[in-house]
This record gives sequence, C-alpha cells and structure tokens, in this order.
Amino acid sequence: MPKTLAEKIIAVHLVSGEMTPGAPIAISVDQTLTQDATGTMAYLQFEAMGLDRVQTELSVSYVDHNTLQTGFENADDHRYLQSVAAKYGVYFSRPGNGICHQVHLERFGVPGKTLLGSDSHTPTGGGIGMLAIGAGGLDVAAAMAGEAFHLNMPQVIGVHLFGGLTGWASAKDVILELLMRLSVKGGVGKVFEYFGPGVATLSVPERATITNMGAELGATSSIFPSDEATRAFLVAQQREGDWSELLADEGAEYAEVIELDLSAIVPLVAQPHMPDQVVPVTTLEGTPVDQVCIGSCTNSSLKDLMTVAAILKGRTIDERVSLVISPGSRQVEEMIARNGALADLLAAGARVLEPTCGPCIGMGQAPPTGGVSVRAFNRNFLGRSGTANAGIYLTSPETAALVALEGQFTDPSAVMTPPGVEVPEHFEVDDRMIIVPPGDGSEVEVVRGPNIAPLPLRGDLPDSFEATVLLKLGDNITTDDIMPAGAKVLPLRSNIPAISRFVFAGIDPEFAERAEATQPGIVLGGENYGQGSSREHAALAPMHLGIQAVVAESFARIHKANLVNFGILPLEIAPEDYAAIEQGAVLRFEGVREAVASGQSVNATVGETGRAISLTCDLSEREREIVLAGGRLNHIRSRHGR
Repeated sequence: MPKTLAEKIIAVHLVSGEMTPGAPIAISVDQTLTQDATGTMAYLQFEAMGLDRVQTELSVSYVDHNTLQTGFENADDHRYLQSVAAKYGVYFSRPGNGICHQVHLERFGVPGKTLLGSDSHTPTGGGIGMLAIGAGGLDVAAAMAGEAFHLNMPQVIGVHLFGGLTGWASAKDVILELLMRLSVKGGVGKVFEYFGPGVATLSVPERATITNMGAELGATSSIFPSDEATRAFLVAQQREGDWSELLADEGAEYAEVIELDLSAIVPLVAQPHMPDQVVPVTTLEGTPVDQVCIGSCTNSSLKDLMTVAAILKGRTIDERVSLVISPGSRQVEEMIARNGALADLLAAGARVLEPTCGPCIGMGQAPPTGGVSVRAFNRNFLGRSGTANAGIYLTSPETAALVALEGQFTDPSAVMTPPGVEVPEHFEVDDRMIIVPPGDGSEVEVVRGPNIAPLPLRGDLPDSFEATVLLKLGDNITTDDIMPAGAKVLPLRSNIPAISRFVFAGIDPEFAERAEATQPGIVLGGENYGQGSSREHAALAPMHLGIQAVVAESFARIHKANLVNFGILPLEIAPEDYAAIEQGAVLRFEGVREAVASGQSVNATVGETGRAISLTCDLSEREREIVLAGGRLNHIRSRHGR
C-alpha cells in the first residue's frame, strides 16, 4: 500500500504497535537534542538511569536559552551540561553557537532520521525531511538510554502547495494562514506533510519556518520531502553525503488534504495573545509600534537576516521604535558580518543580540508598559514577553522590518518593492564551538553547582484520596501560564523546590503557598490544557507541590505525556461536569488504582453536593503502568531492578 513520507519513516523505525491512527505505537530514536532550559533536568534523569553512555546515533546538548548570567546559576548549569555531555558521549554546542533548531538544521539534521528534542519546536527538523518531534525531558532522557519513544499514531494531513509566494508574502505567512484556518488545537494528533509543486519554490530555511511553527497548531510534527532544494542546502553546509531523496509514494492517501495556493498568501499578523488570532497586516494599518524583535528559531536564517538588512539599508528606524535582532546561529552571525549585512543593520539603528532565544522566551528585551511589540517569533502568549500588559504581534521578518522603519503597521506594498537577496551556494562552516565528546568519558568528572537540587520523586498512585480543586481555569491554558519562563524563573530550572514557587504565578500569585498547605490538590481546566512549550517543569513543579491530578476537558499532547511521566493523573471531564465544579470544591476518589489499571473511567464525588462524576482516563496500557508507579523514572528503575 502506498505510504506518505511520514508513514514511511515511522514504518522504518516502528518498534511496536500498529500504524492505525490513534493507536499506541513506539518508534526508535536516531537523534536527540536538548537545550539548557530543559537539558539540565533531562541529564539528571539520564544519570539516574545508571548507563555509561548514550545509546543514540547522535545526541547534542545546546546552550541557547539561559545565556544571560545575572547570577551563578546559569554559569554553573552550563558547566554541568558541558561535563555531563563529555562523560556520556553527547556533543556540546557552547553558549553563543546558536539556537538549537537552527544549528541542528545546519550541522546535524539528516533526511529520514527520527529526532526527539526536549523543546516543542523540534519539528523544525521536518524542513530537512526528518521526523522531528518535541517531548518532555524525561522522554528524551529515556531515548538517550535506548528506550523507544511512545506516542499515538498520528493522522497524516496532506498540505497541497501550489503556485508560489508573491510580493511581500513569506513562509511565515504560510503557517500563519494555517493557524488562521485551523486554530492552536487544529493539529492535535496529526502530522502535517507538505507536498505538491509549490514545495519546490521553498528553500529549506523557508520550510523550516513552516515546520517550526507547526508546533503552534498542536501538531505532533510537520515534514517536507527531501528533494533537490534539500540537497542544495546540505551542499551549502558541506554535508552532501547526508542527503537522500525522500518522497511520499505515488498514490499515497492522506487523512485529509488542505489546498493552499501560495500565490494567494498575503502578509499576515497574529494578534495578542494567541498565535491563531490572525488577520491581514493591512487591517492594522496605522497602529503605532514601540518595539520590533527579529530572530528566534522561527525566523533567524541567513536569508531572513539578509532580507531584513536589504529592507533597512540606507534607512533609519522610526525614532519611537526599539529594534533588536537575534541571529539564529554563529554561522549566520559570521556570514552577515562578512557580507556587510550586519553593518547595514547597525547603521539603520538595530541592536544586534547574541545568537540565542533571548526575547522569545522573555530573556531580556521586555517591551514598555502597555507597549506594542512586533516579533518575528512563534508565540505571543500573555506575559511571555516579560511585560504583563504588552500587546505582542507575530509577523514575518519582512513585515517586522518595515514596521520598524515606519513606526506603525503599514501595507508593505505601499512602502517599497520587496528586495530580492541571493543566498550563497556555500556557507562558512566552523564547528569549533561544538565540542565533540571523548571516546571514553569514564574519567570525566561531572561538575555540579549548588543550584542543582536532587530529583523529586513521588510514590505509587494512591487507591483513594480527597483532593481540593485549587484552581479552576479556562481553555487553552499554556505551559507558560503553568510555569513562566523569563530571566527570573528559568535559572532555577535544575532546582524544582525553588522553581515551584512560580507555578501559576501570573494567574494566582498565592497558588504555590495554597497548594503546599492543601495536599493533595487538583487543577481543573478547560480544552487544550497545557499547550505550548515542552517544558516538563510545568508537570514537575506541580508534582512537587502535591498536585495529584489535573482534570480538564482535553489536553495538549506533550503536556499530557509530561503529567504521566511525573505521576500526575490526567483525567478528562465532560463540559457539564466542568461547569458544575467550582474552585475550592473537594473531590473524593475511590478505587482509583483498579480503574486506572483496567482502563476504566475514574469515579469521583464532589464535596457536600454528593454529585457523582465520571472522569475519562484515556491512557495506553504503558501509560497506566507509569502513573500507577508514580512516574516514568520509578517505572524504568523498577524494570531494571533499581
């Protein structure tokens, strides 16, 4: 039977299960990546598994999130990451070498391989023809230990591209168009596979922009074929030997096909405070802007920044605008320095930051009070920028550059003709900032700073318990809502007791104190609970605070997996029952272990009302075992007699 490209890669890597959409499967993992905001915990978890060496073909540890060293914490954690990488056979990308997804695409990505990363934007690798999936740090640690990655077989949605981008439309506008059509939960349980004649018109960096932001759809992954454009990219990176042609079989059938005429795409913008609140740029014409940020793992390629430089060349940004630019990698930074684009950016008034995530994760460059910030990033969740009342808009780098010049949203076509830029056929390759691990790391001493606290564990799932609903929330609660990012919080990533003080801090500053005093606790949510980052701290920290279950109408994929991994019971509630339960209600659970073990609904009684509710426990047999054991680390250790 003809297969889609995603199905072909899954079939080659299938360890267990049937490739029926929705059915549990397990796949082998060729490559892993971590970043420093999630990597410290992932490597602590890997160490706890007791292996001498990673079992993957390639594992890379990147430092790209927490490079702002306002205290000892980040610097200490970087020393830990470098030493643990050397000990266990992991490549180490030093601070300043670039954002994990950009660098991995440039230097390590291989068509047809599977990639598991402890960052939700790992599907960036789909731009080069990888099956790249974001996951929690514990799942990545398990993959480094040689364990398969478990997921439900996704539906493969075909996106048929035809025509070609015109005018000021860009790859960013393609994914914004899909978000406008489908919403932030439109990709849950799905892989988006791009095909058709329009594919050939897009370069690998443009494809990577689209696959990167497919994470905002809630998709498991997104993927493009590996074709001549892919080969050209790898030739430019001096890696032609890694190229192979990979296409869907002729006659392959998709669960659904979305038709997308690239020539009909117009410049778009996502309005606050969600990536799917998309409108044409022209609808906001005249809206004044205070700040513009260009970069992130979505839009920081050489082509992106050369295009921005061409727009800004010989001009000066508006006097009220602060413009910051973050190159995606040291390679990009060096090349714009050599070809003169950097000088054009600086002359126009841009402030150029080091190649890191930076403002995208709230690590510096917070906008002014009540300000409007236009960003070529992937997320605009409320408060993520570091300024709670700022309005964050997401656009292409081209639109962002014009906004910086005009000081307001403007119809791009009314300002100037879009510049054309020629990207060189060969890139500058310098891997000196990537440290290759020694062949034998047994004599390497792992360096641990005082900020690294012992891993918290919980015991087996109790059979009966009473728990208070500590917080009632609405739909589309993000992992940023649960566990904020930013310069104040992220340095505490390896210290769960310390970081737990910030759980739900932006919604309810007293939540942590109340949770500690009222254990066990429950969090009640609406639809798509836990969307956004793969940050497992959004499960780890609530677990530390005594949260026994999260009850929601539905869950985002990665966060649900993280809840399971840390022994928090994810239960689905009917809308009418959700509406009937208020914050502060006490739920009584009986016979929980038997219900979970047998895959049955979990029954509960609501406080003084005595209302009986039935909660769906939609878990695979393996996930049920993990929850019963109190988390995946307990489960792995018990299987290995530890």
